[in-house]
Amino acid sequence: MLKETYNVIGVMSGTSLDGVDLSHIHFTNENEKWRFEILESETISYSEYWLNQLKNAVTFSETALLELNENYTDLLGKIIASFIKKNNLKNLDAVCSHGHTILHQPQNGFTLQIGNLPNIATITQQTVVCDFRVQDVELGGQGAPLVPIGDQILFSDYDYCLNLGGFSNISFEQNNTRIAFDISPVNTVLNYYANTLGLDYDNKGQLARSGKINSELLSKLNDLDYYKKPFPKSLGFEFVKETVLPLVEKYAIVIEDKMRTFTEHIAMQIENVLDGKKGKLLITGGGAYNDFLLERTQHYLPKIEIIIPDTKILEYKEALIFALLGVLKLSGEINVLSSVTGAKFDHSSGMIYTF
Repeated sequence: MLKETYNVIGVMSGTSLDGVDLSHIHFTNENEKWRFEILESETISYSEYWLNQLKNAVTFSETALLELNENYTDLLGKIIASFIKKNNLKNLDAVCSHGHTILHQPQNGFTLQIGNLPNIATITQQTVVCDFRVQDVELGGQGAPLVPIGDQILFSDYDYCLNLGGFSNISFEQNNTRIAFDISPVNTVLNYYANTLGLDYDNKGQLARSGKINSELLSKLNDLDYYKKPFPKSLGFEFVKETVLPLVEKYAIVIEDKMRTFTEHIAMQIENVLDGKKGKLLITGGGAYNDFLLERTQHYLPKIEIIIPDTKILEYKEALIFALLGVLKLSGEINVLSSVTGAKFDHSSGMIYTF
């Protein structure tokens, strides 16, 4: 049963490896209308050790993955506990945590988000709602994207909601039904090449802006099979590691040209989804700081009004929405839409652990 107010923490770690996003959220439900206030928020960057672990985990053995899950759950639990202590947070209803995606193979009936073991509740001394994707895959869904129900409930003033994170994903209403899907890789590729130059990321897209488009590579990228598939569909880091990077590396061009070409590819794939459409497009995620990517996206979508929200929504929207998913789970309400994931039916997903 729904309460009128919820006091929760949302926790998200994305594929772009920016770090762990934590956001203290206060939700109110008045006359079946959800409102939210984002309070204390923080991103905890990963150490070099953890960056290497998370980048390479896709190649780990099953035994190594089990150990990684234990260690990451301990790390995540301590990060959350520190956030609670630092901000003197009291009377929390729950911590709602996504964990970190390591493997995502819905076509094989499998997805793995580490950091969702039951002992996270003991470490944090809080009720924890987590592991939101597994049930959906078991029901024949993609297990992703899960954010669209939050777009529908909290951001209905916008015609389209686009996240530019490790991957781009979009959410909108079509024939009175919410649909959503992953569009293409974004920062999983751009950050990879920035890293080869000793940078964490391409600041405002300046490196890409300085490069030149390789027309043949751009054509090959746009011709990848994933883009021809109908939704529901989703992407994992496996796609980047096994398909995208090997393709880009076939071309003996400078890093700036690779980034310029891939930025154009990202914008063109967004155009393929929204070509000819009008309305308001809300853009969030780390890619919203990439001025050059936004310019190229606007170039291909002249009829669309691009809106960048305030910093807290821009940086913590996914933590906010996973907080909402946790609240809906606690209340026994639907928090995953089958129209988005392709599951057999709408459902309330996630595990609830108490300490």
